[in-house]
Amino acid sequence: MEKKIITEGRTTNEAIEKGLKELNVSKNQVDIKVLENEEKRSFFSILAPRVVKVELTVKEEKENTKTEIKPKKLIELTTEEQQKAEENMKKFLADFVKNLPEDTKYEIEKTVTGLNVNINSKNLGYLIGYRGETLYALQNIMTAIAGRGIDNKVRVILDIEGYKSKREKTLEELAEKVARTVIRTKKPIKLEPMQAYERKIIHSVLQKNTKIDTTSVGEEPHRRIVISLKNN
Repeated sequence: MEKKIITEGRTTNEAIEKGLKELNVSKNQVDIKVLENEEKRSFFSILAPRVVKVELTVKEEKENTKTEIKPKKLIELTTEEQQKAEENMKKFLADFVKNLPEDTKYEIEKTVTGLNVNINSKNLGYLIGYRGETLYALQNIMTAIAGRGIDNKVRVILDIEGYKSKREKTLEELAEKVARTVIRTKKPIKLEPMQAYERKIIHSVLQKNTKIDTTSVGEEPHRRIVISLKNN
């Protein structure tokens, strides 16, 4: 069922803003229809307070779960490209760790699609950030650096203090817990915004659950998963 509301304001923008606030969505997530325009006023209503009515309808944002979790075809690098990517990363990390605690260590592992980079120390939480935001930003920077002078795309997977493995376990437990709640209450639950990598974990964990359906809604970086009962 589509979600729509009618709101009023002294101007069109005011009415729209009220509706967006009530629906808790952004402007590009709704279809807007002006029902009563402040400019279309008769002579007899000129002394009456200005009222603009608009209808806001939330756009359908659900996507096919199978589309999101379908693995992308990764480009395999040649031995020379792998070596070049490793050299680029070593040069970068040699300078980067100078600004980190003295006991910081890093490892670089070559793969057919790029590099796995692990950085370890005792107090690197600031490089991980809230929900891994800083870590993923740093991973993007490393991807660009590793790919310098290489025609094919280099895939860099960064982990800091084993954050990703811990986060993966947390997400798996969360998925199972929320699924049980949805089955018990028969009401859908919308999770907090997550990275695409994290959404994939949730989708994968619940894919085999015959009672549960998972869909992704919203736009990056606020895209999130809705866990609901399947329509049998």
